[in-house]
Amino acid sequence: MADQTPPEAAPANAGTAPSYSLVGQYTRDLSFENPGAPGSVMLGGTNPNFTVGINVGVKKQADDLYAVEISLNAKAERDKTVLFNVELVYGGVFRVKNVPEQQLPALLMVECPRMIFPFARHVLATIVQLGGFPPLMMEPVDFQALYIQNVRNLQAQQAANSQPN
Repeated sequence: MADQTPPEAAPANAGTAPSYSLVGQYTRDLSFENPGAPGSVMLGGTNPNFTVGINVGVKKQADDLYAVEISLNAKAERDKTVLFNVELVYGGVFRVKNVPEQQLPALLMVECPRMIFPFARHVLATIVQLGGFPPLMMEPVDFQALYIQNVRNLQAQQAANSQPN
């Protein structure tokens, strides 16, 4: 028998409690370049140097719907030769209800990306592997630290712009 709470036992504020949920996920953009193929997959030698960039963007879709997108860029080079370059924009659509306005940016820029990042990381690892290389295994991202850094950069930029000349 399913465990269900009778309607009369539901909390009175259930309709106004803050909540968010993932409605759907998508790949908006995916690009993989292997400029030295097929030779690049046969090369041995030293381990390549990797550079990885990450960015988070949010776009309001409707009253309670937000698209949160993670942009990932990864490049592998060995001896100044590009082995591969991959760009991925992976997103999720989130329904957000009754979240106080002051808490909304942190939710959308920290918690929502944290929820979809494992899927984006999987896409990135798989596409690199399909390109003929070992899968790129990204470390987990501290979206809280990234958010704080972006807020501080914005505050410093605003302070610099408000300085008299």
